[in-house]
Amino acid sequence: VLAGGVASGDCSGNRAAQMTSTEGKPAHLGLITASIMLATIMQALDTTIANVALPHMQGSLSATQDQISWVLTSYIVAAAIMTPPTGFLAARFGRKRLFATMVTGFTIASMLCGAATSLEQIVVFRLLQGIFGAGLVPLSQAVLLDSYPKEKHGSAMALWGVGVMVGPILGPTLGGYLTEYYNWRWVFYINLPFGMLALAGILTVVPETVRNLDRRFDIFGFALLSLAIGALQMMLDRGESQDWFSSTEIIVETVIAALCFYMFLVQMFTAKNPFIEPGLFKDRNFAAGLVVIFMVGIILLATLALLPPFLQSLMGYPVLTTGYILAPRGIGTMVAMIIVGRLNGRIDARALILLGICLISVSLYEMSTFTVDIPMATLIWTGIIQGFGLGFIFVPLSTVAFSTLNAKYRNEGTAMFSLMRNIGSSIGISVVVTLLAQNTQINHANIGELMNPFREMMHQPLLPQSWDWHTTSGLAALNGEVTRQATTIGYLNNFIFMMWITLAAIPMLFLIRPKRKQ
Repeated sequence: VLAGGVASGDCSGNRAAQMTSTEGKPAHLGLITASIMLATIMQALDTTIANVALPHMQGSLSATQDQISWVLTSYIVAAAIMTPPTGFLAARFGRKRLFATMVTGFTIASMLCGAATSLEQIVVFRLLQGIFGAGLVPLSQAVLLDSYPKEKHGSAMALWGVGVMVGPILGPTLGGYLTEYYNWRWVFYINLPFGMLALAGILTVVPETVRNLDRRFDIFGFALLSLAIGALQMMLDRGESQDWFSSTEIIVETVIAALCFYMFLVQMFTAKNPFIEPGLFKDRNFAAGLVVIFMVGIILLATLALLPPFLQSLMGYPVLTTGYILAPRGIGTMVAMIIVGRLNGRIDARALILLGICLISVSLYEMSTFTVDIPMATLIWTGIIQGFGLGFIFVPLSTVAFSTLNAKYRNEGTAMFSLMRNIGSSIGISVVVTLLAQNTQINHANIGELMNPFREMMHQPLLPQSWDWHTTSGLAALNGEVTRQATTIGYLNNFIFMMWITLAAIPMLFLIRPKRKQ
């Protein structure tokens, strides 16, 4: 695909002009939006759709629990490393050409993942999937921002946000359904129709951009940033299993990440042609938006990492039912994005973001009061409220972050925006999983101190007969209940922790300049 298309910047400009209507807006705006959305949804779904299929893949590929986790880790690391160069590649080869190449590569890699017959094969193919899928989300955002007039950016970001935010939420539901009724391979095969339709639309209606052939690629800067991101992802993914800083591996990865990131910052501010332009971070709205989207990333996927095991292990729900309970969260996000897309521009974006933060905080506070006996309705409506909150944050934040950013930084800006969200998600998942393990141990010890045969309450006739102190099975049953209660409290502690993280984003709103009314 890279070999075809436009050969020079002048031809790119002519083609872009031909694809533009007399009003200055691209022709076939609806088809452009549909094509972009298909590519966005396809990539966003794959961040979580494979999670529920891991046990089935583990048995089919004869892998251990630690080995099968590389199916997720390889994709995350590859996507994280390849997200930053999206801006340079789009400027060098043309946005349309790069977009079509990535959609093609992602679709082919998905087919290879579905056809894999060994663990080694699927890990390599997932790496390819991450490499080609890394640029789909930032490129789709850049195309929509350029295609819609400035006063319609709120509506454009609402459409784009539906794919980015709802995809990961609905991924476990769709993945569970396909795995249960078909086969785990269909988790990857489902990308074929999405990819083919998206590619046809991109090649047909998406306008090409002017290529910047004079721009040099900062190989040293890219290598430093790639090492920093890769080491950070490895540290976060393997930290819990390796007991964090008691492991030499984790210490080495932490040192590499910190040192390479420091060297990258020095290179960025001193090199003649840096990998990422420092001017990108001089825009106050964009810089504040990066911090807020980092915190949104923590909440988005960390909650999804906690809820499925809570529902399945503690409450006893099957996989499909768990997916159905989580689905309304995505519906809430979708409805909120549609509403806020119409309100954006009429109401101060900071007020909408503040409303979203408050809704998420309320839902997390309610989740911190869960018990293992709560009704399903409570699980659903707290998810809907949290989904509403995410929708009210994401659209105005995406709009205001790019409202004052120079258009020449748009490709790099959207890549950095996606990277910060993904890094936030990785850090959030690692932190909550670690806190859950630590809090469970602490709670088990504290509750266990109260469980002794000399306390009168332990001899009440209402207690289960299976809790017999004089038998091994009775002690095991009592220990099982203590573990269950300790784990439950560990989940609730995590929910209240995430509530405070969400509220910590409020001061960043004071750094955002209000958008001037048109």
